[in-house]
Amino acid sequence: MSEREVRDYPVVILCGGEGTRFGQATQNVPKPLLEIGGEPMLLHIMRIYARHGFRRFILCLGYRGAMIKDYFLGRDIRESDLRLDLEHGTQTLLGGATPLDWDITFAETGHKTETGARIQRVSQYIDTPTFLLTYGDGLADIDLGRLLAFHRSHGKIGTVTGVRAHSQFGEMVLEGDTVRSFIEKPQVSAMINGGFFIFERRFLEYLSAETDCILEQQPLRRLAGDGELKVFEHSGFWQCMDTFKDYRALNEMFERGGAPWTRTASGPAP
Repeated sequence: MSEREVRDYPVVILCGGEGTRFGQATQNVPKPLLEIGGEPMLLHIMRIYARHGFRRFILCLGYRGAMIKDYFLGRDIRESDLRLDLEHGTQTLLGGATPLDWDITFAETGHKTETGARIQRVSQYIDTPTFLLTYGDGLADIDLGRLLAFHRSHGKIGTVTGVRAHSQFGEMVLEGDTVRSFIEKPQVSAMINGGFFIFERRFLEYLSAETDCILEQQPLRRLAGDGELKVFEHSGFWQCMDTFKDYRALNEMFERGGAPWTRTASGPAP
């Protein structure tokens, strides 16, 4: 597959939820705009894709979606030096912001809309046979080139990235009723949905634009039941920003210089 073809594939990002588990932190700002290392979580996610050659994004907006639009519209002014000529009413950007060659569609998909319906409501913007999808709160050092190559190899409608998360609790190692040792937050054996999906456009037929259509329920269950969903196992770094504790941990990781998602291997899929 050529680099040009990869650039044309749209990446749909679900970023319309309210982030209710964050309490006051998301009272006035959508969760995808919470900053990790001084930049919004959403920008970190988009950079993961951009490093692999993907440059078209469809953002499924909802809760405080106008703030996400404003972030990108005002990015150059915020990050650049500016000369303002009040006499003639002109302004000149003097550089500073790192240029981005991204094509972004901002789609208003509803304030209370569930994940599946958000995808269906942006179907008019998905104009290629294949599209990518992820959540607005997950980071990984995933090799998207390998993910895409795997998806193309099996010929099914969908691919989901499977990860093994760490338990939030430590475990005791027992011998009968005697405690022999403790394991601090071990990796769970079961694989979970890590986001970073790839779908053929036919998957849209499994979705409804009705507000209560949840991606992770009937649509993916039907797809799996039809034998049309494959899993790509990712054994590297993966972290979901599901709680305020996760948010703090990601910032601490970034500040220590240990942010694996920023070092994703680059290059288009073969």
